[in-house]
Amino acid sequence: MTNPLFYAKILLFGEYGIIEDSQGLTVPYSFYKGTLKFSESQSEFEVKSNGHLNKYLTYLKQLELPADYTLDVAAFEQDIAAGLFFDSNIPQGYGVGSSGALVAAVFSKYSLKKYNPETISKDELKELKKVFGLLESYFHGRSSGIDPLICFMNLPILIENKENVDKVSIPKGETGKGAIFLIDSGITGETGPMVQIFFEKMKTEGFRKTLKEEFIRYNNACIDAFLKKEMNPFFRNLKNLSVWAYEHFKPMIPEGIYNAWKKGLDTNAYYLKLCGSGGGGYILGFTRDYAKAEKMLDGFQKEVIYRF
Repeated sequence: MTNPLFYAKILLFGEYGIIEDSQGLTVPYSFYKGTLKFSESQSEFEVKSNGHLNKYLTYLKQLELPADYTLDVAAFEQDIAAGLFFDSNIPQGYGVGSSGALVAAVFSKYSLKKYNPETISKDELKELKKVFGLLESYFHGRSSGIDPLICFMNLPILIENKENVDKVSIPKGETGKGAIFLIDSGITGETGPMVQIFFEKMKTEGFRKTLKEEFIRYNNACIDAFLKKEMNPFFRNLKNLSVWAYEHFKPMIPEGIYNAWKKGLDTNAYYLKLCGSGGGGYILGFTRDYAKAEKMLDGFQKEVIYRF
């Protein structure tokens, strides 16, 4: 039996805002994926990954999970001894959920109770999110559980607030001129330091106020318009969101992207936003005319993830 694949995820909207109860919208991204396998060649990558799993096992052994979400840690330990590793092409530090996919794979294989993503209720999603938060905290110090939940479900998820998430259907992609795309900043970003910068900013009343009154309003309006496929209000709010990030998230925007970000705002040819915590990794781009945006962003490595 082949082991299931766990895809990367992309948080289209909600970066940082979800910490403060904004909505979020996240989608699976099948270009990157990972699966648990047994090592055959004992390559350097396989041995290293096996070692990482062994360290993770130590963490899981002392972790107390709710009764319905217990893992068969003994079976996991046996498999690690037999050469288990996580075979993945998901880049680390790029904001596409490398640790989330690993956590989802481990939970899927070793959870004593089996869950079918198609039939999971909203209440179960809420509980799963908490459990995944505990399981992923090993990697980030503190985790909302969203990333592994997306990777496990392999469905678009609407983050309604800190507590509640729900499955959602996004408009079917079409072969139009418009696109959502990724730009590779060429450097990896570390979540921890970026989140630290955010919490430092949150200590000032002015920033807290503008985050709640402007960022969260634009963010939620973008999600609402996107799900309804109302492209005019979508791009109007998207521009506001991109301007806001340009002004307030400067430390999170990789330097090499800064001029391109401004150029998009000045020409209205495309708008950029953070993908995850920023600092490096991918930046998200949105445009009504991808051919034009692609020319203007010459020199950057780009990947289209959705057409409209």
